Parts: sequence; C-alpha cells; structure tokens
Amino acid sequence: MTEADSLISQDFEVFGKVQGVFFRKYTQAEGTRLGLVGWVQNTEHGTVKGHLQGPVTKVREMQQWLQETGSPKSRITRAQFHNEKKIQHLEHGSFQIRK
Repeated sequence: MTEADSLISQDFEVFGKVQGVFFRKYTQAEGTRLGLVGWVQNTEHGTVKGHLQGPVTKVREMQQWLQETGSPKSRITRAQFHNEKKIQHLEHGSFQIRK
C-alpha cells in the first residue's frame, strides 16, 4: 500500500451558513461518491461536524469539497480539520447522517 493509498481518520467542523441548506445530505453523497466512510451531523452552535475515514487522497479531496463547495445553498466561511491519524482498517461501514 502506497502512502497515497494508506487509510486515515479525521474529524472536521464547517462554519458558515451550513444548516437548513441540505449540507449534511450533500456531504453524505460526496463522501459516498469518494468511497469514504464516517458521519456528519449538525451542532447546536450552527455548524456541521463529522468524521471521515478512507484513503489519504480521497480524504484530501473531501477536505477541499468541505472548504470550497458544500451544498448549493450553503455559504462556507471556514472548515477546520483535526485529529488526523493513520488507521489500519475502516471503522464504519458507510457514510451516515447523524441526528
């Protein structure tokens, strides 16, 4: 397995107008499209947070999507990524929306 194919795990939080604009649904769809697993949920602070797992290159693509694209009606002001670590295997079976 090359470095680009190694698996990583990472948490994220996205700030801006990201609630009430189908952000979680689009995040789930994009994560699934990229072959990632994890979860996404709204916070009580008006942000969206979640957890990503997958190949490094695909997680980097998702980071860019979370920072620059999001859902069509969202307005992202910033995205933070933390707790990145290498993992040996995926700990989730799919990409889920948490309530």
